[in-house]
Amino acid sequence: MRSNRDFLVMAKPAGPRCDLRCGYCYYVGNETAAAGAAPAGGARPPGRMSEEFLELYIAQRLEAAGDAVRVAVHFEWHGGEPTLLGLDYFKRIARMERRLAPESMTVTNGIQTNGLGLDAAWADFLAAERWSVGLSLDGPADIHDAYRRTAEGRPTHARVMRSYETLARRGVLVNLLCVLTKESARKPDEVYGFFHGIGARYLQFLPLVTPAREGRPQPEAAPAESIGDFLCRAFDLWIASDLGRLVVQNFDEALRPIYGLPHALCVQRETCGEALALERDGSLYTCDHFVDPQHLLGNIRERSLASLAADPKLLAFGEAKRATLPRACRECEFLSFCNGGCPKDRIIGAPDGDGFINYLCPAYKRFFAHARPGLEGLAAHLKSGRPISEFC
Repeated sequence: MRSNRDFLVMAKPAGPRCDLRCGYCYYVGNETAAAGAAPAGGARPPGRMSEEFLELYIAQRLEAAGDAVRVAVHFEWHGGEPTLLGLDYFKRIARMERRLAPESMTVTNGIQTNGLGLDAAWADFLAAERWSVGLSLDGPADIHDAYRRTAEGRPTHARVMRSYETLARRGVLVNLLCVLTKESARKPDEVYGFFHGIGARYLQFLPLVTPAREGRPQPEAAPAESIGDFLCRAFDLWIASDLGRLVVQNFDEALRPIYGLPHALCVQRETCGEALALERDGSLYTCDHFVDPQHLLGNIRERSLASLAADPKLLAFGEAKRATLPRACRECEFLSFCNGGCPKDRIIGAPDGDGFINYLCPAYKRFFAHARPGLEGLAAHLKSGRPISEFC
């Protein structure tokens, strides 16, 4: 069965297993939610996706995506920490994809990792197979190690940097993911300067919005105003020194509505429901941030991936993002930039009492107002066809 809509699957072959205990993690240890609803009547889920199940998933993913028009499919491998399964496990995945994919189809892969398990052999494989890597790195050592430590409490920055340098030497496409906490949000020059200094090519800032306790975010989260200040300063540094060399996803997304392009990131789109989460037992959920019984679509061992991706429950979940926007968002001048942000972050009561707005709303407004003039100039420059090096 083929799907009539595009979607991404974040597959978690190792489930919530991880060799880090990050202070802000929302997933590791969430064994109950991650267990899903396996067909085996509530039995404990396996420690990994079996080879048999991998083949089932890969075949269903290819079938759902492949037809005469759409000839490309992308696999995303997440966790937990997927590299704990070992390099041979992912070599088998690559062999399966080559065996199962028709010659007319282009297959790409991405893997999200903390970097601790990567070495030269991993880098050689990733380079040879042209896999992209999402690497979690929160900035310089003191900032990174404040939260990203092993289960034994050891710092990890030096090990992650060795992995990054190994990947960079082999030409692997590395997208660096930097979580903005209350500490790092106060240090935009230091954090941005670090990524500039290591020659980052792709970067994404992820403002930390932890689940609310008694109506308030947890202590690790930065005040929204601090996030806004950080993004404004980082934008100024980027446009002055790294435009055309470093792609910052936050800034790229802000440029899109000005340039006339649809948002690429689900967080900024009008609707969501196109980024699904697949647990290691086959359970498929509407989103990585909604892995709970309420958002379980079913199990691909019992119902095809394409069928689940077209389920009315998923479509309703995606449409609810737009349908539940409070008046404050609908009347906001910056609506096209964020569309209310991720529904999981709508935890603040709207000023007029109409629904809930995003925790990051003050940050969004501050940043979009600051960056819009520069982005409008950049969009006009790009449309003129002149080299980006001439923009000033």
